[in-house]
Amino acid sequence: MRWSQAFIPTLREDPAEAEVPSHRLLLRAGYIRQVAAGVYAHLFLAQRSLLKIMQIIREEMNAIGAQEFYLPALNPAELWKESGRYDAYGPTIFKFKDRNGHEMVLGVTHEEEMTNLARGELRSYKQLPQIWYQIQEKFRDEPRPKSGLLRLRQFWMKDAYSFDLDDAGLDVSYRKHYEAYRRIFDRCGIKYVIVEAYSGTMGGTQSHEFTAPTDAGEDSIALCDCGYAANLEKAQAKAPAVEDPPGDTAPEPFPTPDLKTIDDLVKSTGQSADRMIKTLVFISEGKPLVILLRGDHTLSETKLAATLGTDVFRPATPEEALALHGAHLGSLGPVGLSGVRILADQALEGRRNMITGANRDETHLRNVSPGRHFTPEYRDLRVISAGDLCLRCGRPLRTSISVELGHIFKLGRRYSEMMHASVLDENGREVPLVMGSYGIGVERILSAAVEQNHDRDGMFLPPSIAPFDVILTAANMDDAGLRSRAEQLYEEMRAHSLDVLFDDRAERPGVKFKDADLIGVPYRVTLGKRKFEQGMGEIFQRSTKQIQDVKLDAIVSALLATRRR
Repeated sequence: MRWSQAFIPTLREDPAEAEVPSHRLLLRAGYIRQVAAGVYAHLFLAQRSLLKIMQIIREEMNAIGAQEFYLPALNPAELWKESGRYDAYGPTIFKFKDRNGHEMVLGVTHEEEMTNLARGELRSYKQLPQIWYQIQEKFRDEPRPKSGLLRLRQFWMKDAYSFDLDDAGLDVSYRKHYEAYRRIFDRCGIKYVIVEAYSGTMGGTQSHEFTAPTDAGEDSIALCDCGYAANLEKAQAKAPAVEDPPGDTAPEPFPTPDLKTIDDLVKSTGQSADRMIKTLVFISEGKPLVILLRGDHTLSETKLAATLGTDVFRPATPEEALALHGAHLGSLGPVGLSGVRILADQALEGRRNMITGANRDETHLRNVSPGRHFTPEYRDLRVISAGDLCLRCGRPLRTSISVELGHIFKLGRRYSEMMHASVLDENGREVPLVMGSYGIGVERILSAAVEQNHDRDGMFLPPSIAPFDVILTAANMDDAGLRSRAEQLYEEMRAHSLDVLFDDRAERPGVKFKDADLIGVPYRVTLGKRKFEQGMGEIFQRSTKQIQDVKLDAIVSALLATRRR
């Protein structure tokens, strides 16, 4: 491709709306342009990179026996109501009525539609296993779309679905996808971490996220040197021990006027937050529920959902909390409560002589011991913190920010039972299909690659997903001899299947070099007057900024050698 004929609208200044490096550079390099919040046009360079990413995905999915489909993004709402996700997704899903009054949705994902297809076509265990996938547009009405291609309302996803007869078959399908995903991200040149994850509205018994560590991410993960890794929503750890005062003293009330928060209590009492009991009140299935945490800990609503077996719950209103405790917010506690379920985080088990609300306005209790002065159910309910101890090896965990690239789920029988998708087993009995679901965010791979491979001059994409293999730059197109040799070299590169962008523009060399540094192509071959007269050209490696002088006749072979490394 000749640059003079290509549409590559590079920008000299950082766009004001750009929030993270990938957003800034993809705009500056002319890859994307915003159409609306969370909606972007993929321009020439972006489309070339995204098509390469999709081809890698296709090759690895086909290698595990997956079959590519294409299902419409426009779905009848009835399918989503069957699965229960029409309401569970809330305002995230685009909902509307067509001109005939039929309720429709735009697919966030395609479990419902794939299950509907399976129940209409699969009859016998002899047809199993099946793996079906597609690379399709998805729609999500994000409340705060931001960060360029990292949080979108319309986006490309590879979504795959496995159908097996039993759990053992699902294990095999899940492992196939797990290994295929590793190969996909390896081939895309992404640094990634595989973490245990929470299944959320997808449901199922097990899931893993493939995440790319970068400060631009919105996922928090916990890591240990022993190999343990989990999304913070899922991560489990042991809180470091806290020394409590000895003795079994009875709870003692003390006045706390105008003290409403844990921080207020810390400042007033001189005690640390880990010596406090935080009391939260929720409503689940119309009933109040009391949640207890250590004062310096935060509730994980995903863990609470897993404990309750439902994500339909909400914080109690001040009036509801007052009716239960007889006190206003800021003075609530577990002592003396009856007829209500009390869940306490495991970090409170075995603790003694702590401080908590007295269920009397502007009053707290000291010397409160869980298990002695109230009886809770102990569960893992908190978001872990850096420095918590790994359950596997006992060493401190560290936390990191990352971008979720892909997510695989063992769905089990959730959708097949709700939507009545079954087959006959070898004994002629009707059994529900056992399913898995496997997604990859296509644009997220490109964004993560930029986040991990950029400097102040631009980006340097991994060769496998860069829009071109090499930029050929003729420093002075007015020099007839140099221009003629550049044209010959351009044709020679094309003949050897090198994906080349020939910068034949009548621009100053400095402009060409700045653009080349910006747009992410891994190599630049430059023909400049002085070295050209010596029969040499220059190969510049963008990622390392190393320059290699090569004889003109050996340039193509030198570039081809980089592919074999």
